[in-house]
Amino acid sequence: QVQFVESGGDLVQPGGSLRLSCAASGFAFSAYAMAWYRQAPGKERELVASITSSGSSTNYADSVKGRFTISRDNAKNTLYLQMFSLKFEDTAVYYCNRPYRDLSRYWGQGTQVTVSS
Repeated sequence: QVQFVESGGDLVQPGGSLRLSCAASGFAFSAYAMAWYRQAPGKERELVASITSSGSSTNYADSVKGRFTISRDNAKNTLYLQMFSLKFEDTAVYYCNRPYRDLSRYWGQGTQVTVSS
């Protein structure tokens, strides 16, 4: 079945950076667009960034545009999220999955990003 394993989350100070990774399996990774989601306490899950199957096009939520970069390595079935200039508001559990109607019923454990001074 579809599986996602997220990693790379940590406790970081405001202005810091992190790179998250997502190892995907159980489906034709290179044939699907992919996305990062996050969920903060008391808030709904939101789509943070997405990337086309080839990596040729990306989209970002306004809140992270200019600070985050989504990328992928199809040879490794791995999705990445490079985060710079982290803010308190970025604190959340980050998940990877497919975007929109291709969303999988299977979710990984997520990885916790905590931005705190």
